[in-house]
Amino acid sequence: MAKLTIIGRYGRTEAVDDPGGRSVMEIIRATGFDEVLALCGGNCSCATCHVYIEAGAASPPIGEDENDLLDASDHRTDRSRLSCQIRFDETQDGLTVRIAPED
Repeated sequence: MAKLTIIGRYGRTEAVDDPGGRSVMEIIRATGFDEVLALCGGNCSCATCHVYIEAGAASPPIGEDENDLLDASDHRTDRSRLSCQIRFDETQDGLTVRIAPED
């Protein structure tokens, strides 16, 4: 099991043990955070699952489609990612994500 910490827009924090194999978006939604709309269902076509990777955490490289979608966000930072594009596994044990403000 790997630990994922989720910080919501309003300060709620949950640390979740997950066996991996799902996207960070799926884990966030399964944990009960309704702040991530994920309108496209994880198909990298809407950017409504925007999160910030907390400093010092590793994540897979950003893809071209994801990069283009994030460019349209008013809240993009150098730590922005779409949570649907991060497949969670033991290599990300200790990952912390903060749900970005809604565009």
